[in-house]
This record gives sequence, C-alpha cells and structure tokens, in this order.
Amino acid sequence: MEGNESISNDKEIFNAPKKTHKSNVWQYFGFFKRGGQLDKTHAICKQCRGAIKYVSSTTNLATHMKRRHGVDISAAATPSFSSDPAETRATLSSSKGGDRSIASLFRQNTPLAANSARSQAITDAIAYFICKDIQSYSVVENEGFKELVHILDPRYKIPQRAFFTDTQIPALYIKVKKEVMESLSNAKRVAITVDGWTSCATHSYITVTSHHIDNEWNMKNYVLQTRIYNEAHTGQNLSVFLRDVCCEWKLEDKKPALVTDNARNMLLAGAGADMEPHIRCIAHTLNLSSQKALKVETVSALLVKIRKLVTFFHKSPKACGALHEVQAQLKLKDHKLIHDVTTRWNSSLDMMERLWEQQAAVTLTTRKMKSRSRGENLPDLTEEDITLMPEIIKLLTPLKTATKCLSEEKTPTISIIAPTLAKLLEHFDPDDSDLPVISEMKDKFRQDFSTRYTYIQDFLWKASALDPRFKALEFLDDDHTRDTVYLGITAEVENMATNPENEQSSHREEEDEDDDPEPPMKKSALDLMFGSFSSPRAQKKSSRERAKEETAKYRGRVRSAW
Repeated sequence: MEGNESISNDKEIFNAPKKTHKSNVWQYFGFFKRGGQLDKTHAICKQCRGAIKYVSSTTNLATHMKRRHGVDISAAATPSFSSDPAETRATLSSSKGGDRSIASLFRQNTPLAANSARSQAITDAIAYFICKDIQSYSVVENEGFKELVHILDPRYKIPQRAFFTDTQIPALYIKVKKEVMESLSNAKRVAITVDGWTSCATHSYITVTSHHIDNEWNMKNYVLQTRIYNEAHTGQNLSVFLRDVCCEWKLEDKKPALVTDNARNMLLAGAGADMEPHIRCIAHTLNLSSQKALKVETVSALLVKIRKLVTFFHKSPKACGALHEVQAQLKLKDHKLIHDVTTRWNSSLDMMERLWEQQAAVTLTTRKMKSRSRGENLPDLTEEDITLMPEIIKLLTPLKTATKCLSEEKTPTISIIAPTLAKLLEHFDPDDSDLPVISEMKDKFRQDFSTRYTYIQDFLWKASALDPRFKALEFLDDDHTRDTVYLGITAEVENMATNPENEQSSHREEEDEDDDPEPPMKKSALDLMFGSFSSPRAQKKSSRERAKEETAKYRGRVRSAW
C-alpha cells in the first residue's frame, strides 16, 4: 500500500491499543487486521480511509489530518471517533455549541465566506451545470442536490434560487457572449443555421447557430440564441430577424452563409437578408424525398398496418407482457416496438426495421391475443407484406446512413453533399429485378430528389474538389466536367490574388521584400564573358500561372490539362 492510498469501505478499522498509542492522533486513526492481528505498518484514517505508512512516529499522521481535513492535533482535547466513517461524520455534524473545540478542530465545518475563492468557484460550477445540462433553476432547492453539495464541501452554503436567476446566470451569459463574440470577430467567414420549432408548451421558438474555423483550424460551433418568436413566420419577417441577428453578433462583414430547411418562408428569408450561399439542409431534403417514396399506395397501406400493431402493443400492458414472454421463448432480443413520428427523420424506417426484427414474436402474440378475444381489430400481415418489408428496408437504409453522416457537427459537411447526391441517385436507379412497388418508390424519390440542388450544383462540385477525399471528382461522369470545375477554382484563386480587397494580405510578402530589397548580385567573370550565351533567369510568374500550377499540383498531375 502506498501513502494516502484510499481503501474500500468494506474493511473494518480497529482502534489502536490505548496503552501503547496514547497520542491524540489515534482518535482519528486505526489499523486493519491481517492474519487475526493488527497490521501496524499502515495507519488508516477514519475519515477518508487513507492508508498512511506508520513507523512509530505520528508526525506524518498529524500532517495528514491538518492538510487533508483541517484538523490541528495540537489544539484542545478532541472527541472520540468510531471506526465507522459515517458515524464519525454524524458526530461532527450533530455537535453544536456544547463542545467549542470541534469548531476549532474542524475548519471544514466553518461556513465559507460568500466572497471566498472556493465559494465563488462552487457557485460558478453550479451555474455552469444548470446551463450546460439544461437544468431547472429549482434544482438548487432539491434535497438530493443539497446533500450532494454538502458531502462534497460541508462548509459551502448554496445561494437562494433567486440569486442564480437574477445574478449568476445573467453574469455567466454576459461572460460567454463576450467570449463567443471575440471568437466570431476573429473568423474570416461564418455560416449560420436557422430553424423554427414548437415546444411541448406550444411556444414558438427560433434557434440560430454559428459555425466557423478558427486560426488553429478547429471547427467552432455556437448556439447564438434560442428565442420565442410570436410574429408571423413570413419570409419578410424572418429576413428582418436574420439581419437583426447579424447586427447583434456583428456578422455583417463576415458574409455569412445560411443553412435552413426547405420551407418556402426560409428560402424567401435568405433571399431577403441577402445571404449567399443559401444551402438547404440535405438531411431535411433526404427526409422530404423519402416521404415521397413512402407515399406510394402499397407502402402507405403497409405502414398503416404496422402503426396499428405498434399502437396496440404500446397501449396494452397485457399485450406488451405477452410479447416479452414470446420473445424469451423464441430467444429474440427484448426490444420494444418503435412508433414513427412524422417530424423525426427515418422514424418510419426504424419502425419497420424493429417490426421486421420481431415479426415472429408479434405474429404469435397477436394470434394469442385474438384467441382470448383481445385485439380482434388488429390487422394481419400478409405474405406480400412480409415479402415487401425487407425490400423497403434495403432500399431506404442508405438514406439513414447518409443522414447520420451528414449530421456530423465536428467537421464541415458541404463537400459531402455532391458525392452523396450521386451515390443515392445511383442507388435509386431502376433495376429489372426490382418488385413493381420498389420501382415505383425509386421513381418517386428520384423525381423529387434529383432537382433539389441544381440551383447550387457548381458550388457543391467545387466544395467537393477542395476536399482531399473527393478531389478526383469520381462521382462526376466525364473528365471534361471535372476539368471545368477546376478551371472555375483556378479562376477564383486568381481573382483572390488580384482582388483589391485581398491585396494587403495576398501581397504582404512582396511588400516586406520591397521594404528591405536585396542588393543586386555582383556579376562573376563568367557572367561578364558569356552573358549573351547563358540562359536567361526565370521570369516571375503571373497570378494565373501560379494558380494553375498550384491547382494542377493539388490534383496530382504533372501537367495541366487545360
């Protein structure tokens, strides 16, 4: 055992023999038994159960009590302690007034001053906990929370709830807002996302988040605001709202890009606020297009059957219990059935996948329930239904995978959109081996999905080209299209180099050279003799030439294809 090593609570601590261990320090320490005898190689603290090496001297034990527990052994007479740490703490907490020495011995029982560093640190941590974990302000009044804080530091007194609502949380908001604004001010470009939603209390909210890459190439994401929005959600009102957000957070000069869903009012708001590019959330787009496929009549009828079955098991405790029994008999996973939600992406697929997993158990259970005159109105899954379900799951699973991939927050995802579009359209290509229903689903999906991003197609291709994972642009059909994309990138790079707005940063190195020009090189005798025969020195390349050279090097080609 090492010094101060914490010991598990299941071993009993025995008091030191009073005849040989007379120091006051033994009121706080004891020994474990080993082989039926006291193990005196280590003294065990009765408060923290730390093991302290003991070799006849009690100095290190007294030091432990003073540093770890604030107990000065040299003070007045001390109370006796039980070998049970819980009883020891109870003795300390119950002692009041009658024994004045306890307050002097245990400084941890002396209340912390509200303005002390320790007290302020704990208060700050509680405020952070409330905000970070979205806790109610009333948590500071809960008995369990009070007990937790008391165990962690008995000296600390939790401020009243009103202190957090009126002082601490507003101060934390101001502090964090200042840090976020400083981070945003250092960003070259910022993207913001906007979404409207309704709470369980039917209050209408709008949430705005920002995203940018800092100077260390780290992705930074902030929730700028979530506010009640009671005005009509028209495109004009929302465009004013967006401009106000940019003004409040000083984003006007960042030329913010905008990401929203496909709602018409959001599209009008982006145009009204003059935010470009305006990207429509691809995960939302995938959900809309998949809903088109699920509205095929045969599939829609199958989903109605599945919902009725799931609803029956969700509402009937007896049916749910019977399902668990059958699952155990068939050795199936003890999974609950899932009900889909219109606004929850891929939930219809999740519902169908779970029913397919538990299909045998559900079929047997419904038969049992019907035989007992329960669930007479439950639909029966036909052979056609059972044949169709795995085909639908196979068709829609890539959409679920793509949604998860595109919902990543730690890295930008715009470069993945074009490859995802190409991959999904390829997956939904007609196939002669498809069931007629699957062919119809594919056709509905392609009709809706294929035209969603034509308005910004070139931009998405360039974003993919600048992602090293997709720089070969394999998802495009021909080399001419790929070369056209890189021609556009080269033109943009050349424009950045020659644009007066970027002149200061792009030519900083040249200006530094002009400030301290190198002296002309002295010509050698060979230069003087063979000057007209020697090769001329390389001329300085133009911005376009440098841009073409860098782009070709990035593509991994020795020569430019243009």
